[in-house]
Amino acid sequence: MKVDGPVPAAYRRVVVDTNVILSAALSPDGTAARLIERLMRGSRLVFSRSTFDELETRLWRKKFDPYLSPERRRDVLHNAGLQALWLEPVQVVRYCRDPDDDKFVILALAAKAERLVTGDDDLLCLDPLGDLRILTPRAALDEIAGADKS
Repeated sequence: MKVDGPVPAAYRRVVVDTNVILSAALSPDGTAARLIERLMRGSRLVFSRSTFDELETRLWRKKFDPYLSPERRRDVLHNAGLQALWLEPVQVVRYCRDPDDDKFVILALAAKAERLVTGDDDLLCLDPLGDLRILTPRAALDEIAGADKS
């Protein structure tokens, strides 16, 4: 699947869950990696200190040592933050079965993002949430590819 045109307006600001970025780092030829590469060329990834800290903490877990060099981990963090839109939402509301996931929904709503990309069923089960669509990496990539064809 070739995805080259401008990203659809719904992806200009996008929240990407930690698990998707980790998956992209671990499997550079996979769906998550293709999506992240595409988003990095036309979107602003939205982070809060809390969501970025989660990414950084998980990326440096010892269990990834055999798969990710220190240089690769630094690159992932650098690239994620490079074009990022940084917000610090103050709203504290419970949306998810797993309260650790609420920060992604709250961030997406505060950023007025129309898409949150995740592989987490605790977030996916909320779709749609008002104007916010919560999609898997495959669904997001398919949606972008469909927009390229129109």
